[in-house]
Amino acid sequence: MVRGLADIGAEGVLLAGAGRAILLQLANPAIGRGIAAHSDFAARPLDRLRGTMTYVYAVVYGTDAQRAEVRRRVNRAHAPVRTAATASTPGYSAYDPDLQLWVVATLYDTAVTVHERVYGPLDEDAADRVYSDYAAIGTALQLPADQWPPDRSAFEDYFEAGLTRLSVDPAARKLAQDLLYPENGPGWLRFSMPLARFLTAGLLPPRVREEFRLEWSNRRERRFEVLMRMTAVVYPRLPERMRHGFRNYCLTQLDAKATA
Repeated sequence: MVRGLADIGAEGVLLAGAGRAILLQLANPAIGRGIAAHSDFAARPLDRLRGTMTYVYAVVYGTDAQRAEVRRRVNRAHAPVRTAATASTPGYSAYDPDLQLWVVATLYDTAVTVHERVYGPLDEDAADRVYSDYAAIGTALQLPADQWPPDRSAFEDYFEAGLTRLSVDPAARKLAQDLLYPENGPGWLRFSMPLARFLTAGLLPPRVREEFRLEWSNRRERRFEVLMRMTAVVYPRLPERMRHGFRNYCLTQLDAKATA
């Protein structure tokens, strides 16, 4: 029974949506420009993934000390991230609440999308509780509490409107290319990237997928649906220690680095 975000947030299968969430963020012109100017995450995709998920896990499952540590890390990373607007491009600040809201919105929408693909739709009460709990992910980033849409209906309106404003420019497309086709990293990462690219393309809204020029076809769509059905059969039967292993690893590493 799902009673809130804590009942689904540790599921490792949600990592299947990591590429989707990142590309939805890159497709926001201000965020894409800010990342291009201030981040080397495409060269260190595992660090980016681990950092984001450690933050989420600490907010949802961590101790007060762990939450304080991830807030300190986020503030330190975000402080220098500012880009002035020009006549043709938007400015960017990592503390801009509108941009913070979009980042958290992509995490929420992606997590629910993947979870429901594997476990089926949440009932109304559970969906409302998960949605309400996600506000904490944003407020820990200094997002004003009243910025989070008040209910799921308001969120759907906000998110659909946000999708219409996305625009993938060459810089964002290059970042996505570097992320999805890494030249560096361990062998297992490069080996796993065809699957990661396939999942990312399959989970993205069609227009965004097209703007990133990700390969897709009716045949790929059918294969994607088969993969999702197979995952829905196999994944829930895995032992919890496997399904929640990445959450446990991230929080253990957080403690180890905080005391080093």
